[in-house]
Amino acid sequence: MASTFYAGFEPGYLPVKVRFGAGIRHEIAEEMAALGLTRALVLTTPEQAEKGEAVQSALGAFACGLFSRATMHTPVEITEAALQAASGADCVVALGGGSTIGLAKAIALRTDLPQIVLPTTYAGSEATPVIGQTANGIKETQRTPKVQPEVILYDPELVATLPVNLTVTSGLNAMAHAIEALYARDRTLLSDQLAIGGLRAFKDGLLRVIADPGALVAREHTQFGAWLCGSVLAQVGMALHHKLCHTLGGTFDLPHAETHAILLPHSAAYNAVAAQRELAPVAELFGGSVGGGLHDFATALGAPLALRTLGLTEVDLDRAADLAVKNPYWNPRPIERDSIRALLQRAWEGTRPE
Repeated sequence: MASTFYAGFEPGYLPVKVRFGAGIRHEIAEEMAALGLTRALVLTTPEQAEKGEAVQSALGAFACGLFSRATMHTPVEITEAALQAASGADCVVALGGGSTIGLAKAIALRTDLPQIVLPTTYAGSEATPVIGQTANGIKETQRTPKVQPEVILYDPELVATLPVNLTVTSGLNAMAHAIEALYARDRTLLSDQLAIGGLRAFKDGLLRVIADPGALVAREHTQFGAWLCGSVLAQVGMALHHKLCHTLGGTFDLPHAETHAILLPHSAAYNAVAAQRELAPVAELFGGSVGGGLHDFATALGAPLALRTLGLTEVDLDRAADLAVKNPYWNPRPIERDSIRALLQRAWEGTRPE
């Protein structure tokens, strides 16, 4: 069973400046000046290099270069290349989702360079002191205040053109943080409220965004949900769901957000057996069922539902189950190999959890 509720708490993270508003991306130089910074390396993925060039141009003398090779799961070889590009920089400006923000964190981990982050998805990594890195096909995570960004600028115009499918999967990715926080061993009053608030923001906001993708008010609502769900990771440790996602992402190179979206109903259903009371708010929000309700919500959003659609083969499931039970994270329900293998089978097929 999940641990007893803690009446007190420590905030668990360093002070972070968080701003919301359309057009706020144009105020990067002002944020740099407030921190006494003058030379920023701009980071993006290859797909967002053009946006990075626009940021670099707008910063003018405040920019010292652009590195546009950020990629999924933060491979160490990409980080090493970025470190060379960061020579002479006194901060990094990360424009992007989890891949770019992960690279900024990896640079900060090694150099202590301040980070100014402009999220373009909803994954919430920018709000966390957590970093995941991949070396030799294995993804490992750690928690340290060194990787917490100093400034987060949420501009709804940056996500207004985010394709609906990416909006959905990155939102479900963020929701996974909140759901795991509800049954975490070190959960507190603060973490519970952050988690529930984040889930509510996404439940309402994602449906509104799907109906009108360009609605900036709805986009900003979901960005606030992303901050809430990300911030909860500064409070508590994660469990089975994140272990499975890190295993599948790091070893089989599955896309991060899509993997989270597919696994979430199944990992939540698995743990609902041992954490029914803790997950009661999830059941209440999603139609009376934890796993089934989340699956129905994902279906209504048009989210991917089966791991096989990501290129994972059925033959891979045995190896994935073996890896998932090695060095397991704490979890409210025992992590047993046969049960995990069955969970993965259902997620591979896309079967609705009972």
